[in-house]
Amino acid sequence: MKSIIEAIHLSKSFPGVQAVDDVSFSLQRGEILALVGENGAGKSTLIQCLGGVQNPEGGRIYLEGHAVEFSSSYDALQLGISMVFQELSLVDGLTISENIFANRQPVGRFNNIHWQELRQQTRELLDRFNLNLDPSMQLKRLSMGQKQILEVLKAISTKPKVLMLDEPTSSLTESETAELFINIRKLQQEGMSFIYITHKLNEVFQLVDRVMVMRDGKHVGTRAVDEVTEQDLVAMMVGREIKDMYGATSAPSTKEECLRVEGFSRKGVFENIGFRLHRGEILGFSGLVGAGRTEMARAIFGIDPKDAGKIWLEGHPVEIDHPQDAIMMGIAYLTEDRKVQGLFLDMAIRDNLIAPALKSFTNRFDLLNRNKIAESARERVNTFGIGTPSITQQVLNLSGGNQQKCMIAMWMGIQPKIVIFDEPTRGVDVGARSEIYHKLREFAAGGTGVILISSDLPELIGMCDLIIIMHQGSITGEVSRADFSEELIMEYAAGIRNHQDMGVPA
Repeated sequence: MKSIIEAIHLSKSFPGVQAVDDVSFSLQRGEILALVGENGAGKSTLIQCLGGVQNPEGGRIYLEGHAVEFSSSYDALQLGISMVFQELSLVDGLTISENIFANRQPVGRFNNIHWQELRQQTRELLDRFNLNLDPSMQLKRLSMGQKQILEVLKAISTKPKVLMLDEPTSSLTESETAELFINIRKLQQEGMSFIYITHKLNEVFQLVDRVMVMRDGKHVGTRAVDEVTEQDLVAMMVGREIKDMYGATSAPSTKEECLRVEGFSRKGVFENIGFRLHRGEILGFSGLVGAGRTEMARAIFGIDPKDAGKIWLEGHPVEIDHPQDAIMMGIAYLTEDRKVQGLFLDMAIRDNLIAPALKSFTNRFDLLNRNKIAESARERVNTFGIGTPSITQQVLNLSGGNQQKCMIAMWMGIQPKIVIFDEPTRGVDVGARSEIYHKLREFAAGGTGVILISSDLPELIGMCDLIIIMHQGSITGEVSRADFSEELIMEYAAGIRNHQDMGVPA
C-alpha cells in the first residue's frame, strides 16, 4: 500500500521538554492509524507538526512522496491535511453554518454571501450525522458533544486527503461515537486517510487498521490492531502493566442519606428529577447528549436556576441559590470542561489548589498566609500525584491528566461531603484514569457521596453502585450493580425502555 504521508526523524522541543524525539512513521492511503500514549507522550505535538501548527526542529515530512514544509495550518490545509484539535476552535456567537464554513462561505461576484446555499451545504453535512439541527442556530445553544461533532464536520467539509483527529469522542455518547465511526469508514472507503488520537483503547479495536504507540516523545512501536491486546498497548504506553483499573467494588458501608433531590425541574431542560445519594455511595448518571444530566448537576450546585424542586442535605431541607452556598454546605462540583470552567489556567498550581477555600488560608487580618498555602499545595501535589516540577508552574503547562488531578485536589480542599464529578476522565490517559478511579474509591470509602456523570459506559459500570439513566430531561430508569449491562442502559438512554413501563420495552 502506498504512503500518503511519511515523517522521517521528526523532532520538536519546548523549554525543558523534548516533546517529539526523532520520530519516524508512515500513513498509508485509505488507512486509519491510531496514535496512543499517555498525556505528555507527544501525540498532539506530532500531529501539530504534520498539520503546520508547529515547526519541527529536525526531520522531514513527505506528502505523496514529495517533501513539504508548512509555515501555517493554512498551508497544510491547502495541500489536503486537516486537523480536529482537542480544544474546540468554534465561536459560540456564530451560527452552525458560519462556524463550519468560516472563511469559506459561498459568495457572489460582489463578495456577498449566498446564505441559502450556505445553509443547504450545512444541512447536507448535518444530515450525514443524522443531526436534526437548524443551520442558523447559534452555537452557544448546543451541548459540548454537539459542538464536538460540528468540529469534525468542519474538518470533513474541506475534503482533505489526510484528517487528523485529536480526541474526537471525548464528549460524545456511545451512539454519537458509533455514528462518527460509520462516517469515518465511509470516508476511508472514498480514499481518505486518518490519524486518530484517543485514550479510549476500546475505540482502537473498533475502528483502526494499525496502532502507533508513543512514550516520552519517542515512537515505541507500531502494530496491526489484530496483533495486539489492550493490555499489550497499555504496557507499551506506560512501561508497566496496570491491573485492577477501577479498583475493588464494595457496597456502601451505611445507608445514611447524604443528599436527596425531589421534583427538580427547569422548563425545557429537565423535569421532575428525584434521587437519593448515600454516604460512601458512587451514584452514576448516564444518558445521551442533551439528556439534561449536566444541567441538572449545575442547578443542584447553584450555577443555573431551577423552576421547581427541593434539596435535603443529611436529612435537612436546604436552599442553594449560588455555588458559594453549595461550597459552604460541603458540596463540590467538578465540571466536564476543566479548561474553561474548572481551572485558572494562567495561574500557578498553588493558587488553583486553594481557590475554593481561600478563607481557610487567611490570618485574623484577612491576609493570605503564604507559608500555609505553599505547605498545603505541596502536600496535595504529592497526595494526588500531580506531575510537576514546582507548585508555581502554570496549570496550562500540565498534561490533561495532571490538570484533571489538579482539579480534584483543588476541590478536595473543602473536604466535601458530596462530590459531583462530570466526565471525570475526559481527555485523560489510561494511567491517569486508573489513579483518578482509585481516588474516587478512596473518597467513597471515607464516607463521601459521589455522583458520577459520564458518557463512558464501561466507566460507569466499572465504578458505580447504582446508575440512573436520563432521556430528554427525564429519568427513564435506574439499574443496580447486579443488573448492569450496556444494552439495558442504552435502551433506557434512547427512550426505548422506561421504568414506568415496569421493564417492558416501549
